[in-house]
Amino acid sequence: MDLGLKNKTAFVAASSEGLGLSVALALASEGAQVIICARNMEGLQEAKQQIDGLGPKQCSAFVCDLSNIASLRSTCQAVLKEFKKIDILVTNTGGPPSGSFEDFDLLDFQKAYDQLFASALFLIQQFLPGMKKQGFGRVISITSIAAKQPVKGLILSNSIRSGIAGLMKSLANEYGKYQITFNNVMPGYTKTKRLAQLIDTNPDFLEKTKDIPLKRFAEPEEFAAVVTFLASEKASYLTGSSLAIDGGCTQTIF
Repeated sequence: MDLGLKNKTAFVAASSEGLGLSVALALASEGAQVIICARNMEGLQEAKQQIDGLGPKQCSAFVCDLSNIASLRSTCQAVLKEFKKIDILVTNTGGPPSGSFEDFDLLDFQKAYDQLFASALFLIQQFLPGMKKQGFGRVISITSIAAKQPVKGLILSNSIRSGIAGLMKSLANEYGKYQITFNNVMPGYTKTKRLAQLIDTNPDFLEKTKDIPLKRFAEPEEFAAVVTFLASEKASYLTGSSLAIDGGCTQTIF
């Protein structure tokens, strides 16, 4: 199936490792021009080498702190100067610290907001005008099943990620007339460094496989395949949705 990505430019946030890198690799394998960003230059260069090895399309890498608006602004300016427009935007960040309500103060919640919500909002604001002008765009937000079903010990993530889902649904309603789609993807327990860290701090996380109908954690490539479809021309009538890529562990019906 031709997904129609060969002439598209995609910006994938927080993409030097984990789910972001898996998505960047999947998009590049379909022929998209991929732009990646992360805070660490060494990790970025390693990721760029992996992506460049997939084919003739060049991968561009930018150092960017997604929790810092000044860093975000300079990165977006540089990207738009070089590429003029972005066809596909994948918002993404690392997860905030785990813990219970009394472990955090107001500043911790503000930091989580800046990291999770403000970064996604700013990227959308920067790249949406180009999508609107050309009458095409794909905006995909990588959130978490915590946006639909709170996860024990992840109070910061539980509190803020649902707000992103509300933002994306609202944007889907407002910008559908420009043929721009907005969708959330909610990964469950996927084999990334983040999951390994959660298991290190709470070995009981290994028991989560008992609650997953497929009885295993996801591979990053399985998650990336769904994002790649949502980014494609084939997903032109799918918008305003929040898709749980979780092996069936989320127990809500809708």
